[in-house]
Amino acid sequence: MTRRRYSLTALALALGFAAGGPAAAQAPADWSELPVHEVTLFWPGQASLQWLRSDEHAGGAQVAAGMACRTCHKDDAAELGRSIVGGGPLEPRPIEGKKPVIDLRVQAAHDDENLYLRFQWATQNPYPGVAHPHWRFDGEGWERWGAPRLHPDVWQEGGPAIYEDRLSMMLDGGSVPAFAEQGCWLSCHNSMRDMPDEPNADKVKAHPLLGEVLGKSDVRKYLAASRADEDANWEATKTPEEIAGIKVDRGFADLMQWRAHRSNPVGMADDGYVLEYRLSDAGQPVFTSNWDKDAKRPKYMFDAVKTGYRSRRADEIVERAEAGALILGENTVPFDPDLDWTEGEMVPQYVLSRAQASGSAADNMEVLGTWEDGTWTVVWVRPLDTGEPDDAVLDPGSTLTVTLAVHDDNITTRGHHVSFPLTLGLDVEADITVRKVD
Repeated sequence: MTRRRYSLTALALALGFAAGGPAAAQAPADWSELPVHEVTLFWPGQASLQWLRSDEHAGGAQVAAGMACRTCHKDDAAELGRSIVGGGPLEPRPIEGKKPVIDLRVQAAHDDENLYLRFQWATQNPYPGVAHPHWRFDGEGWERWGAPRLHPDVWQEGGPAIYEDRLSMMLDGGSVPAFAEQGCWLSCHNSMRDMPDEPNADKVKAHPLLGEVLGKSDVRKYLAASRADEDANWEATKTPEEIAGIKVDRGFADLMQWRAHRSNPVGMADDGYVLEYRLSDAGQPVFTSNWDKDAKRPKYMFDAVKTGYRSRRADEIVERAEAGALILGENTVPFDPDLDWTEGEMVPQYVLSRAQASGSAADNMEVLGTWEDGTWTVVWVRPLDTGEPDDAVLDPGSTLTVTLAVHDDNITTRGHHVSFPLTLGLDVEADITVRKVD
């Protein structure tokens, strides 16, 4: 393979940390001195919490009674991935050539202030997945262009599969019932996007909490503890007061996501949590929509003076990967509708800003990814205690539960490779042992 290196954080390193962010923490200078933990991520298909607890699953009754997934599946993650990915009851829409597993290398350390993580994995494609859906001018107006592989626009209509690579981790300090046993499956349900019982948008919008309060039109991750019935049905939400009480008691899963298009170009990851829904932490996240709802057109375009172009075309998405993101105040100008736009010109759907990211949503200020020779290396810095009520606390001497996931090859929603729940121990022997460094 031709040696290629995409350092998408060059702009973040040159400009981002000086634009209102804290001084960069010092990650370990020599990662080779730290042990490597090999984690097998496997393709789960439509294996939801409801499926895990059902008679269709051989261990359904045991799971419903609280048995840990790894009691039966200690070393067979790769075998599970191979059995599911090609099609069958858990995979009604197999993707040709999709890898059954991703081998994730994890290294971990901490000092008195921060957790340091280093992740490495090989991508399925011979290029980094840094592209994302765009707004495309069709000669009369602007329309969405590109979609993830499981979207009907791709598998049914033959549209282009475009989506960013993503690395996610979910943390629980011990307050989420059964998370240590069943991990992220507590947040995965039949009603979610690309799952068997996905409700229509109108039904979700009419829901008194998800639609009328949260303003959502689809169902995303939620914890079983936020529902009032035994099946954790999406509609059976507990009262807002009950959910608020669960959050105060830290009964949520801390969810952090590094995104190759929507966060990496400014050296960050987003920060959220899962309880009644998959929600962003309080504050301003690193990316926002590049769409003017009233004018029905983008808000921003590329600054041609700085970039040499105002837009891109389909055949330029990968080749111009390093300059593919709109970064507010760095390579953007307000969208000009009076220019002579021609069919096929495109601008990204989102705009990024490190400077404007704020609050708990901006706690992951130092997450840097580099793609080289087919492999992503992501170095992640996370404060042990952010001081925020919507984040997990990582105390030295403690053990938490972590689940890891990678979205690869232009896909999102359930189309990820996932881990079983793992222990993360700070100065404690665990599946991933976090050693203290000076």
